[in-house]
Amino acid sequence: MVGQPLIGITGRRWPATTLGSALPSAMSDLTFDLHFSDYPKSVALAGGLPVELTRDADVSGILDRIDGLVLSGGADLDPRHYGAEPDEHLGPLEPERDAWELALLRGARERKLPVLAICRGFQLVNVAFGGTLRQHVALDEGVGHPQWDLSGRTVTHEVRPVDHTLTASLFAAAHGVNSLHHQIVERVGDGLVISAVAPDGVVEGLETPDGSVLALQWHPELLPAPDPAFRWVVRAASDRM
Repeated sequence: MVGQPLIGITGRRWPATTLGSALPSAMSDLTFDLHFSDYPKSVALAGGLPVELTRDADVSGILDRIDGLVLSGGADLDPRHYGAEPDEHLGPLEPERDAWELALLRGARERKLPVLAICRGFQLVNVAFGGTLRQHVALDEGVGHPQWDLSGRTVTHEVRPVDHTLTASLFAAAHGVNSLHHQIVERVGDGLVISAVAPDGVVEGLETPDGSVLALQWHPELLPAPDPAFRWVVRAASDRM
C-alpha cells in the first residue's frame, strides 16, 4: 500500500538572540530553525505528510527521500543573484538560505518533483530561471502590495488567473488574496509562464510549461484550507509515487 507523500518545507534560520529574554544567556550564541506552522498544517489538510527541512542535511539526500517540495516565504533575495545592487529599501538578507533553496530547486527540477513556491519562493523561482525583481514597491503604488499592518489572513486584493494555465485550473477566474510582499517580478524568467496577475498588472503567479512548478506571490497557507495549491502539490507528489 502506497502511503501519503512526504512534502518537504523550507524554513528560516535565525540567531537565538532574536528571542530576547525568553532564552537564557548561556544559549545566546545558538541558532534556531523557524517554520511557521501554517505551512505544515496546509500540507496535512491536503492529505500529505509535512516534513520541515533543515539545511544541515545533504540536499541530494533530502530530495531522494521526499515526494514534493514547498519553498516558503521569508527574507528578500540577494539582488546580486540577478545582477543588481542592493536598494535602500532592501530587507536583511539570508545568503545561506538563498544558496540552499536554489540547490533544492535545481535538484527538484532534475528529479521532476512537484514544487510549490510561495512569496519569497515565487521570487526565487523567477530569479533561478534568469528573471529579475523590482526591489521595492510602496503601499501607495498599484493595489498596495506590502500590507504589513494587516493580518496575513486578510484578503486585500484580487488576482486573475491566466486562461489555460495550471493556476487557472486550480483557482476561480478572480479570487481574493492576501499581500505580504514589497518586491515584485520585473522581468519574467526564461521559460516561465505568467499564470496570474493583480489588477495593477503585477505578476502574481508563475509556472513551468510541464506543470511541475507552481509559484504564487500570495500566501495561500494563511487563507481558508484546504487550499487548491497545497492540494495540487500533494496530488502531484502522490501521482509520482
